[in-house]
Amino acid sequence: MNYFYLLSELKKTHLTLFTLRDIENLFPHENLKTIKNNLVRWVREGRFIKLKRDVYEFVEPGLERSLLDLYVANRLYSPSYISLETALSLYEFIPDIAVQVTSLTTRPTRTFKNKYGTFFYRSCQKKAFTGYQLMTYSGEKILIADPEKALVDFIYFRTRQDSFLNFKEERLNILALQKLKWTKLHWYAELFNDKTKRTLKSLKEWTKC
Repeated sequence: MNYFYLLSELKKTHLTLFTLRDIENLFPHENLKTIKNNLVRWVREGRFIKLKRDVYEFVEPGLERSLLDLYVANRLYSPSYISLETALSLYEFIPDIAVQVTSLTTRPTRTFKNKYGTFFYRSCQKKAFTGYQLMTYSGEKILIADPEKALVDFIYFRTRQDSFLNFKEERLNILALQKLKWTKLHWYAELFNDKTKRTLKSLKEWTKC
């Protein structure tokens, strides 16, 4: 497998970040061991950056690139979508800017660190892996929970950690919450458990919706 031909194919398919599986799909007749050996060598030579096992970024000579961390999160561990504190911050439900990028996945819970930051993935059941959309953010297309699902995801995981969710301490934006579709919120809560549903009911009363 020729490096420059690979680079050309990656550019054609707009794969700034790519996985080993992407390479296998692009070059189905190449020997897997040869592909892996080449990737190890090209990482050592600085032609590619390894972000985690089997996930790489290509380095174009003379071009400094900084990728959007939300885009990196989608590609780093899939299937996954942005949710929880990161999504709540983007939707201005909470005032804080999330330090790490939080996502939901159907795969095991994992944390990854690389040059783009810290990426935390919470595992959920397949039936709850829904309620996300493709959004253009800072010029990149990202998979992110819609506002209602991000809030319900947050409630579910926070009430798993704590018996009680203090809405005031969380500094939730009441005005933003009042604009949500509460029928949709209740539908998403049904995907989780009774504690999620009870907490959502308390939140509705707190916001006077």
